[in-house]
Amino acid sequence: MAITYLESIVVGALQGVSELFPVSSLGHSILLPAWIGGQWGKDLDMSAKDSPYLALLVAMHVATALALVIFFWRDWVRILRGLWEVVTTREIRTPEARLGVLLVLATIPVGLAGLVLEKVVRNYLGTPIPTSIFLALNGFVLLSAELLRNREEKREFVRTPSGRAADLSAQDTVVLPVVDFDYDRASDVRLSRLSIKDALIIGSAQIAALFPGISRSGSTIVAGLFKGMKHEDSARFAFLLATPVILAAGVLKTPELLKPENHDILGPALAGSVAAGVLAYISVRFLVKYFETKTLTPFAIYCLVAGIGSLAFFTIKG
Repeated sequence: MAITYLESIVVGALQGVSELFPVSSLGHSILLPAWIGGQWGKDLDMSAKDSPYLALLVAMHVATALALVIFFWRDWVRILRGLWEVVTTREIRTPEARLGVLLVLATIPVGLAGLVLEKVVRNYLGTPIPTSIFLALNGFVLLSAELLRNREEKREFVRTPSGRAADLSAQDTVVLPVVDFDYDRASDVRLSRLSIKDALIIGSAQIAALFPGISRSGSTIVAGLFKGMKHEDSARFAFLLATPVILAAGVLKTPELLKPENHDILGPALAGSVAAGVLAYISVRFLVKYFETKTLTPFAIYCLVAGIGSLAFFTIKG
């Protein structure tokens, strides 16, 4: 089975964007070829016997992880330094060290689940109709999380004894001096305050992304929101968590890509991986800023429309 350069580059670009946007890269990688049909549908069929498509996607995921490492390199330097101190001193002395430990622990559940469920996902769920259902479900979960979040914020709104919203006059305004502040490190410090239990719960949310159509970043951000985190901190934790998981998957799947029967797709795989890495870097730069002020709602609506529309299309088609 041959995969062309054009197919690989298009899928790579799609993967680089959709892996970090909360819309499911795996789901889109299944639905796009099915929508296009023809030779694309045959070449990029994950459920086909001996298909190299999943190995190709893993190579693109590794490129995405490298883009995350490049973007968050300062954070990873601090985190790895902290982890080294934990190994050498057997003590957690800094927020970065604690954050590193939390990331390691939170990665374990999805790693174990991936080893168990990968074949099931590939053989039984890597087709358009189940993927469409999961994509719509992903949108429903994202939208529900935002609605519940808004409800909780309204409950926490400060009110006066009379029941009316507190009225802050100009004299209550406090003007803070402008200081040089490292927002990235401040976010890492906040993340380091997560309990081990909460970190494991948020990390375990990544297991849902093994099902095509469910977003890794989306499920992790939603879990963070339910634990009271802000959007920007939830997104940051999701991106940091994704990095070791994707790299580990790449290490396990690279030997499959390098099998003699897959040598013909090494060139397209490289081209697609470059596209994935570049688009992933641009995407994470955008999303880190986006979640400082905005929510998951636009992505939820998109997933609902795309999922339900795809389900109707493939049901009628086939």
